[in-house]
Amino acid sequence: MKFGILLDHQYPPGDDLQRRVGETVEYVQHVRDLGYDSVFGIHHYLSSLSTPQPLPLLSRLVEHSGEMELGTGILILPLGHPVHWAEEIATLDQMSGGRFVLGIGSGYREDEFSSFGIERRTRVSRMNESLQVMRALWSGEEVVHHGKHFDLDGVRCSVLPAQEEIPVWVGANGPIGIERIARQGLPWLAPSNVRRNWAVGNLTDYRGFRAEEGHSDVGATFPIHRDLCVADSFDQAWEIAGDPVRRSYGEYVQYGMDYFESQWEGIKHKALFFGSPDDVAAKVQDFADAGFNHFVFRAQWLGLPIEESVRIVERFAREVMPRFRP
Repeated sequence: MKFGILLDHQYPPGDDLQRRVGETVEYVQHVRDLGYDSVFGIHHYLSSLSTPQPLPLLSRLVEHSGEMELGTGILILPLGHPVHWAEEIATLDQMSGGRFVLGIGSGYREDEFSSFGIERRTRVSRMNESLQVMRALWSGEEVVHHGKHFDLDGVRCSVLPAQEEIPVWVGANGPIGIERIARQGLPWLAPSNVRRNWAVGNLTDYRGFRAEEGHSDVGATFPIHRDLCVADSFDQAWEIAGDPVRRSYGEYVQYGMDYFESQWEGIKHKALFFGSPDDVAAKVQDFADAGFNHFVFRAQWLGLPIEESVRIVERFAREVMPRFRP
């Protein structure tokens, strides 16, 4: 069982980013010393919030992250060229000594695609072709590729990853995407905002599709994002972080995701890992019994002081994590 942290590096416009990045460095150092296994950054362009880009941020964190895996959760792959991504990510993998995990997704915000001059309807095919090209480049061999979106004519990547194969996790929120990921044999990164039965039911389907293609579950990674607040009770956790987590999810509504408004009560009670150590441990055990084995927790939201986030991850590490470690 692995436990990681999702950094929520999104801030109100005009915030002091140098100060925030400094806080993030200290937060990651703390998470490292508490025994967490991984740390991930997020990715958006042109956001309503000030959002430092994940690859430069993760580069800053390499020397502060110990042996933790470092990765993106997620990188919107269609918004860049695979040659660019391949060399940037290979560089980070070298800098980290082979600790990079590439979490990718196809994206959804129309303003991002239109600003890059990319048709949103091509995002899935672009993502899949980009990954194909990146893996070919990471082989170190000469790459000739003439696809729907990209053309490479006998080129080699100038920087190769430290790892023999960089782990790739793929985010998806719908059954078609989940099935596609399963048949490719890639880990599906389950989202944070979905209710328990949706997450568990789709994991069951995903594992079934994997099996149909001959992909074994032995040694496989089954990751999931969850929002985490450990306190003395659910009510106390909600008092600490309820307004900030609601505010953070409210930012998505402007991008057409009114689900976070209309279904908020269901999210509040059936998606969040909020509550006492016993409550949270029971949720982790429930999801682990269903097959998830790498939990990536967000404990930062708009307006929550970093000191509260530190207390949350400390309490989980002290009172919950040992129940799942030898």
